[in-house]
Amino acid sequence: MDWQKWHDRYDAPESPLAWRLGVVQDRVRAALDAAPPGPLRVVSLCAGQGRDLLGVLPTHPRREDVRARLVERDPANVATARRTAAALGLPGVEAVTGDAALLDHYADLVPAHLVLLCGVFGNITDADIERTVEACTQLCAPGARVIWTRHRKAPDQVPRICGWFENRGFVREWITPGDRVQSVTVHRFTATPAPLQRGTRVFDFVGYDRLTRTSRQPGPDGRTVRAAGGATP
Repeated sequence: MDWQKWHDRYDAPESPLAWRLGVVQDRVRAALDAAPPGPLRVVSLCAGQGRDLLGVLPTHPRREDVRARLVERDPANVATARRTAAALGLPGVEAVTGDAALLDHYADLVPAHLVLLCGVFGNITDADIERTVEACTQLCAPGARVIWTRHRKAPDQVPRICGWFENRGFVREWITPGDRVQSVTVHRFTATPAPLQRGTRVFDFVGYDRLTRTSRQPGPDGRTVRAAGGATP
């Protein structure tokens, strides 16, 4: 997959991803507006080119308060994020090439005030989604917001993911209408942060296309059954 070229979809006005990006940026803006005074810590997992945050921060009054880390495996997208942050005069934004599933990447920036999980949950298994939600209790400061995305294609897992968050001390603060294929949700953390479990890897980035191909396979009687591991398209 050419992930840098994949980001071109965000530039097509009719693209569902362009719509989703606009919604995410609105929620990022609102989260920064509502954040407490003083330094603000932001972490973004599988950050791509960093458009979720970099599309908001330059004109936001809290721009000087923000220290952010964008973790992304694709080096070309990381290079794009670094160039953009530098061009926009945002020295507090750091783009890192690495596996975003490794909690060690966030050790000096958590608990954070804002956690971005955009474009993640549609590309990992259900079990890994739940593990990532659990990890958010380590990444979030009290009152922190998690902005996350997930498609609503059948079977719609958004309600189930909401339940995983809400069983762990998160309160649902905002969600897109259920008739939109691309869903954006904001959860606010109301509990006490758990200690960061360094050395932990919380998910494998499988990819939506691969999940779609492998989530169902023929059973002994020729019927289609769900594959082991609970992968969901």
